[in-house]
Amino acid sequence: MAGPSAPPRAADVLGRVTLVTGKEEFLNERTVVAVRDAVRAHDPDAEMAESPAADLTLATLGEMSAASLFSSIRCVVVRNLEHLPEESVAGLLDYCAEPVEDVALVLVHGGGAKGSGVLAKLRKLKTVTDARSGELKASEFPSFVAAEVRRHGSSIDGEAATFLVTAVGQDLRSLAAAAHQLTNDFLGESLTVERVKQYFGGRAEAKSFAVADAAFWGRREAALEELRWALDAGTASVLVTSAFAGSARGVARYRSAPRGMREADLAREVGVPPWKLRTIRDQARGWSDGGIARAIRAVAQADADIKGAASDASYTLERLVLTVTGLRESR
Repeated sequence: MAGPSAPPRAADVLGRVTLVTGKEEFLNERTVVAVRDAVRAHDPDAEMAESPAADLTLATLGEMSAASLFSSIRCVVVRNLEHLPEESVAGLLDYCAEPVEDVALVLVHGGGAKGSGVLAKLRKLKTVTDARSGELKASEFPSFVAAEVRRHGSSIDGEAATFLVTAVGQDLRSLAAAAHQLTNDFLGESLTVERVKQYFGGRAEAKSFAVADAAFWGRREAALEELRWALDAGTASVLVTSAFAGSARGVARYRSAPRGMREADLAREVGVPPWKLRTIRDQARGWSDGGIARAIRAVAQADADIKGAASDASYTLERLVLTVTGLRESR
């Protein structure tokens, strides 16, 4: 799931095992923190323990889960489960089948095939809660942003969420921090693209997409003006060609998608959020299959020139703008 789910209660984690898996480190860590918070909310004096799986033995697990003089409630986090020694597997599985009532055990696996056999056995146990964090698709990042904003008691429209992803990038930690900053400064208010631009409109990636968007609309003067602003602001040339490549792919995928699909299915096919699909649909009306194919070749050539021997990147990009807008207008 792209967005945050409801936080667990103490009853959801004590006397149980929370199995955290996936390559999205940020989401994995959020789950660990949520379990710890649930335990602390139940008992402020609860003790926290942590160990790498490589050091885990039945003895060390027993020590970490045993009641102390201060509190019988404990939260034990075992990280890098993929490195669990073979001789410790049976003991861990035995414990997980009958976990200690006052202990919340969290097992964190970093993803990949290593240790998958242990994961399969753990998932069969009724005492194990499976918390997976799959890698987000490009079209899912705006939904993640929207969920983060809701987490802080506000809302954001689709265009603003997508703009924030374009400006900040696809790093979940950075997106979560940006969402927190915006909701904190516009407390309880709906976030629009104008408000997001107040904070993040100067990001290089956002400027690059403004150039590409204007070009694929066939708006030559606007695209050239956006390009000058982007380059004057220090935007890297490769970000501009990358933005052009993304726009070209979007139009090409839309034109090749089967007709008659529902809008949500079509958005997934093209790889964009539904609101962006409407933009691509309108842009695509001015493109032929031959024209978009030539545009893709022009973008690839410009990208190669910039990364290779091109002595004047700005000239290469201006020529790309003229080529792309000319291809659209020539239909």
